[in-house]
Amino acid sequence: MGTLRATGFCALLTAVLATSAFAQQAQTRQGFWVGGGMGYGSLGLSCEGCGDIDREGGLSGYAKLGGTLRENILLGVEMNGWTKSEAGGKVTMGNMSGAAYWYPMPAQGLFIKAGAGYSILSVDDGISTADDSGFGFLGGVGYDLRVGRNLSITPVANYFRGGFEGGSANVLQFGIGVTSH
Repeated sequence: MGTLRATGFCALLTAVLATSAFAQQAQTRQGFWVGGGMGYGSLGLSCEGCGDIDREGGLSGYAKLGGTLRENILLGVEMNGWTKSEAGGKVTMGNMSGAAYWYPMPAQGLFIKAGAGYSILSVDDGISTADDSGFGFLGGVGYDLRVGRNLSITPVANYFRGGFEGGSANVLQFGIGVTSH
């Protein structure tokens, strides 16, 4: 129910802020930028000795900040997370990456991103907690839909993965957020 509530909130926020999107602003990027959003994520696990493990859906979010190198290249740090609680237990995956964002058509809002960094997977069964961490990477695509001079509504599709001792975990994330350029 929490994921449905968060998705509904994101949809409402988009509808309210998109009312000014008809007079879409010019796509300019300069200086410091910051953004974040929420949505849905699907976690997949693989490990040595594990059988088939079904993907699990849960609440997902991201936060990012950085600077503009050129009008079509931004550099920054992005944090992505996924969580699901069920029957007294909780599974969480997070990824923190240095990331580059490329706008192939600078006058438009479409961007492609890639990054690498650190990933952590945590499992809490209500009695004990186990964590594992390792190398992580990030890839994704999004679009900055300008609703103000420096403000965009940003739908994104991200994929982040962490490699851990004896296995790996990955999240396919769909979200919507706000970015200030």
